[in-house]
Amino acid sequence: MTETIVFDIGGTLVRDDRYWASWADWLDVPRHTLAALVGAVTAQGRDSADALRLLRPGIDIGAEYRAREAAGLGEQLTEEDLYADVRPALTAIRASGIRVVVAGNQTAKAGRLLRGLDIPADLVATSDEWGVAKPAPEFFAHVLTVSRAAPHETVYVGDHPVNDVFPAKRAGLRTAHLRRGVWGHLWADDPDVIAAADWRIDSLTDLTKLVDRHDRHD
Repeated sequence: MTETIVFDIGGTLVRDDRYWASWADWLDVPRHTLAALVGAVTAQGRDSADALRLLRPGIDIGAEYRAREAAGLGEQLTEEDLYADVRPALTAIRASGIRVVVAGNQTAKAGRLLRGLDIPADLVATSDEWGVAKPAPEFFAHVLTVSRAAPHETVYVGDHPVNDVFPAKRAGLRTAHLRRGVWGHLWADDPDVIAAADWRIDSLTDLTKLVDRHDRHD
């Protein structure tokens, strides 16, 4: 039986549009240029932050982040940054008696902003708050602690194979690969992703029906 569903944040619950657009504006480059570079480094299997390094060789991303915050141009999260299916899907999942946890690679500020949106979740946590980031096994040890359920009773939902599907599977969790965003679409038909994911979904609302069907046949 499924006791807990844990959701990644960026690309899963939260759109990346504004994040990368704000970096493009800060660096004074066309938004399309940065978006294309993010896609390029992603296809190469590199960290998406390498797109910033291609634009500004030698950039100190941490220092630039702090400068943006000081200028009042730092991280923001509003209702418009949430995908449209987030509230209905998470509400339905909680109504079914399943615990909902949100845990992804984000800053502590992003965690506070997301909690401020009062999304229907029992817990919201970030890698910055835990002091360890995906895909480290320690991150998923934290996930299992807060899930309050056994690994096979916990589902991790995310768009990124390397950060979400593969490490969650290694930790013994069931996994759902979400086909949206750059990472979700790029690796949607990858044989390794297909083999590792218990479910492949196009919307969070698909998850409720699939998990229910699985549990009835357990």
